[in-house]
Amino acid sequence: MFNELLINFINFILLLIGILVGVAFLTLLERKVLGYIQIRKGPNKLGFIGLLQPFSDAIKLFTKEQVFPNMSNYYPYYFSPVFLFFLSLISWMIMPYFWVLKNLSLGLLFFMVCLSLGVYGIMISGWSSFSLYALLGSLRSVAQTISYEVSLSFILISMLMLIGNYSFMSFYFYQKYLYLYMFGFPLCLMWMVSMLAEVNRTPFDFAEAESELVSGFNIEYGMGGFALIFLAEYSSIFLMSMVFTCFFLGADMLSLFFFFKLLFVSFFFIWVRGSLPRFRYDKLMNLCWKSFLSLSLFILSYHFCFMIYMSIEVL
Repeated sequence: MFNELLINFINFILLLIGILVGVAFLTLLERKVLGYIQIRKGPNKLGFIGLLQPFSDAIKLFTKEQVFPNMSNYYPYYFSPVFLFFLSLISWMIMPYFWVLKNLSLGLLFFMVCLSLGVYGIMISGWSSFSLYALLGSLRSVAQTISYEVSLSFILISMLMLIGNYSFMSFYFYQKYLYLYMFGFPLCLMWMVSMLAEVNRTPFDFAEAESELVSGFNIEYGMGGFALIFLAEYSSIFLMSMVFTCFFLGADMLSLFFFFKLLFVSFFFIWVRGSLPRFRYDKLMNLCWKSFLSLSLFILSYHFCFMIYMSIEVL
């Protein structure tokens, strides 16, 4: 029993190291792709074609002097970035493993809990900074999160009714021959837009709108605190890419093709950032409350009525 726990712990640590290294090179990929989109060069000085640039940025951020605002609430201000970073890493427990590490039988519920808890870190970090700009940014982020997480829940319930199981492993067994985006294409499109808003990425990056909110809820953070918020956002990009791949593109973890699909979805985040301008805040509210909510509720009602009809036919 102890040896099994030790092996699981070591494998989870290796997974986290892989995620952090992947996040570091995702930032380099983003800067390179955005550079070529804007017809310029990305980082290319440190190491071979700029491969040491992420490590240079990390050393720079974590070796700066830590500054705390005099009027801030010290402990919530200090631990909010740590909470965001910890939550983004612990969410990887939902990953559908085939060996060694355990697969969560209630992975969908755990995923929803992690999504819901993420807003508290943003809200508390903005409130504890004792800055009106940070507070305004956190309040906007809370309103944004509430607006799309309702429809996000309906989309997840629709996927649950298609599969009939809470485990992410079930999505692999049901997608050996046909991917679910063929059956739920509207759900696929809504999920793509919702995951952009979930991780505060362009065109829905209202929580960190520099032109409107002086960088939003994280304006008082620098050095290590900013680095942890930064790492939490980019590890969430990898997490949402993995979830999208499991839901709609198959989840064959034993195949190298799975990781190519995950990389393509991560590239989609960068592609959208280089292509689209920032959405207007009231238009996001209208999109979530009037379009996504009604459409996702209609699809959920259709699935529910279909299940009732099939149950009656069986009886």
